[in-house]
Amino acid sequence: MNTKQIKRVFILGMDGAGNFIQHTDTPNIDAFLSNGAVTYMAQAQSPTISAECWGSILHGVVPEKHGLNNEIASTQAYPESSPYPSIFRMVREAQPEAKLAAFSSWAPIVNGIIEEGFGIHKETLPDDELVGAIETYIRNNSDVKLLYMQLDDPDASGHKYGYGPDSPNYLKAITKMDELFGRVLRAIEQQGLLEDSLVILLTDHGGGGANKHDHGSDHPMDKNVFWGCAGPGVAADTVLPELFIVDTAAVALHALGFELPANWDGKVPAALFS
Repeated sequence: MNTKQIKRVFILGMDGAGNFIQHTDTPNIDAFLSNGAVTYMAQAQSPTISAECWGSILHGVVPEKHGLNNEIASTQAYPESSPYPSIFRMVREAQPEAKLAAFSSWAPIVNGIIEEGFGIHKETLPDDELVGAIETYIRNNSDVKLLYMQLDDPDASGHKYGYGPDSPNYLKAITKMDELFGRVLRAIEQQGLLEDSLVILLTDHGGGGANKHDHGSDHPMDKNVFWGCAGPGVAADTVLPELFIVDTAAVALHALGFELPANWDGKVPAALFS
C-alpha cells in the first residue's frame, strides 16, 4: 500500500454511464481501480439529471441546497457568494497560488456549475479533443492541485440509442470512454504523478429506468452508478458499502488536507482511507 502524502486530486468523469461499465469492455478503468476502491452501487442524487448530480459532486451538497438544474447551469454563472462553494473555490481561497483546471465536454459545467473567476483553467471541447487538451495541460502543469474532467458521449448515446446492458451502441460509447480515460491516466503516469495523487473515476447518473432513452427517475438503472478511486492510503480491493456521489467533494477535500464544511451533505466513507 502506498503511504505517501496526497499532493493533488484528479476527478475523471463520464456522463450518464450508470453502472453499465460492468456490461462492456473497460480494461483501463478496471485495471486502474483494481489497485484501489470501487463500487457499482454508488447512488446518484435525485433527480438523476446532469446539473443536479455534477452540482452535488462538485459542491458537496444535495441539489436542494446548490439549487442547480440544467437550465440554470446553461444560462447563469454560479453565485460566487453562495454558502455552498465548489471545491475549486474552496481550494482557491485557501491556496491562492494553486493550479486548478476543469475540462468539460458539456459547457454548463465549466460555465454554470463551477464559479467564474478564481483563476481556474477551463476548457470546453468535444470528448476526443478535450482529452488531447488534458494531456497537454498535464504535461505542462505537473504541479496541478485539482483537475476535473467530464466526457459526454455515454449520455448522448443513451438518449439516442437507449441506456442499459441491452443497448450495443450505448455500451460501445462507454468502451470508447475507457480508451479516453486510459489516455488521461497514462498522461498522469508519464509525469510521475500517480504515486502521490488521488484519482477518482465516476459517472453522474445512469438511465433507461423509467424511460429507455432518458433519466431523472429514482429507478435503480438511473440511480446506481460506478465510483472508484486509487491513490495513497487507499488499499487495493477496498469495499465501499455505502457511497453517494455527493461524497466525492468530501473525499477530494479530505485527500487535500482540508476540513469539511459543517453544512455539507458529503461524507468521507469510513472504509476508504486505511
